[in-house]
Amino acid sequence: MNRFNRIIVIVLDSVGVGEAHDAKAFGDVGSDTLGNISRAVGALKMPFTQTLGLGNIHEIEGVSPAIKPKGNYGRMQEASVGKDTMTGHWEMMGLNIKEQFITFTDTGFPQELIDELSLRTGHPIIGNKSASGTEILDELGEQHMETSAMIVYTSADSVLQIAAHEETFGLEELYRCCEIARELTMRPEWKVGRVIARPFIGPGKGEFQRTANRHDYALKPYGKTALDFLKEQKYDVISVGKIVDIFDGEGITESHKSQSSDHGMKQTIELMEKEFNGLMFVNLVDFDAKWGHRRNPQGYAAELELFDQNLGELLPLLKEDDLLVLTADHGNDPTFKGTDHTREEVPLIVYSPSLHGDNELVKRLTFADLGATITDNFQTTMTSYGTSFLDELE
Repeated sequence: MNRFNRIIVIVLDSVGVGEAHDAKAFGDVGSDTLGNISRAVGALKMPFTQTLGLGNIHEIEGVSPAIKPKGNYGRMQEASVGKDTMTGHWEMMGLNIKEQFITFTDTGFPQELIDELSLRTGHPIIGNKSASGTEILDELGEQHMETSAMIVYTSADSVLQIAAHEETFGLEELYRCCEIARELTMRPEWKVGRVIARPFIGPGKGEFQRTANRHDYALKPYGKTALDFLKEQKYDVISVGKIVDIFDGEGITESHKSQSSDHGMKQTIELMEKEFNGLMFVNLVDFDAKWGHRRNPQGYAAELELFDQNLGELLPLLKEDDLLVLTADHGNDPTFKGTDHTREEVPLIVYSPSLHGDNELVKRLTFADLGATITDNFQTTMTSYGTSFLDELE
């Protein structure tokens, strides 16, 4: 029999707990997302996460170590060669990424790609640089509405993003153009991790707003993951947030898009009322997208505290045979230089009403230990990478 009937994994996107052992290779020495945010704002108030052992993992202003934490707690470090969303999540589910996805942060996309994308879609292209998703709308949104030129931009991630107005350009037309971009960027010299449709609305500069109709066109994982192994054995694999996009739908049996991290937690709470047998995999992206990349520690801190309030509603819903895992996929220190992700270790908090808790886990040397633990619990085919910590839980 399975030790746990339902496993709920919540990824607090970019909530790192200090520089990784190889941070120097990534230019990230001194990065510390949670620690530096707490120092920047004076203190964080996260009482529910604190009781599970967050303060026992890392020094966080306002979140002191619990005397007897209810959770099993520890850290994970990334073994793969990236610090992006896809790399982190794919590794969690059992893959070891040995080649980084291509980024075009410093140069924009090659003119050959831009020309072919324009020819294939029938639209001129403006932008073609690394930019904040909201700032580039103020810069180019009105020009786009007047000319139907697509706003193409990138970021520190391996992404090609296309922004277009839902009403003047059309949502379906945006999706069509993104599908063409995905096809073009499958070529080895242009291969990016994700093509992202970024629809927006609004009459003009200062009033543009991105909508919830974002759609990610990701690469398919290059091998089977824990999600596939669960699905093959008829277990439920429920996605909340952008998980379904990160895995390009592979291994997912049911998906729920989120409008925000707060909405994602509300969806998770609602889904806890459902009888399912398997995994619920949740990504809360606003920590990263809204606050980390925009270098806003105050906004990041408020998002963390809102998550903690929602966690307080979620915890009483856990049954004896439920297992909750809180972790992250990389760091994004809003007090650090630049606007890139940061190479950090991530928290690992594991809680169930049936566990004793007050147990410090051995530091995991790869995120893949999480996927190995999930497949071990459900007695499916084991992931080829990673070591289960199921027997270490107390």
